Amino acid sequence: MKRLTALVAAAIIASTATRAGAVDPDKSLTVPATVTIVAFDQLEATAQALHPGSTLLDTDLDEAYGKYVYEVELQDADGIEWEVELDALTGQVLKNHQDT
Repeated sequence: MKRLTALVAAAIIASTATRAGAVDPDKSLTVPATVTIVAFDQLEATAQALHPGSTLLDTDLDEAYGKYVYEVELQDADGIEWEVELDALTGQVLKNHQDT
């Protein structure tokens, strides 16, 4: 029974990682030529406009469930870190929350 449970758990984990578009963090994400994303400097400017005077700490382009998401980590003038997620195809802000 334990073996069956382990096999089912492994199958669930494998299928979830595949559907989420799991990407090796050490490998850059390749965007298909048929997909046009907003320029990174525009996405960064949108994120920084939410927190004027902030410093850019890190950026990352991910794919999840067929959607390209550009994640921007910022530190504002008060030293608070923020994580902003933008739709890389439209530039729309998806999340803007304090990083904990």
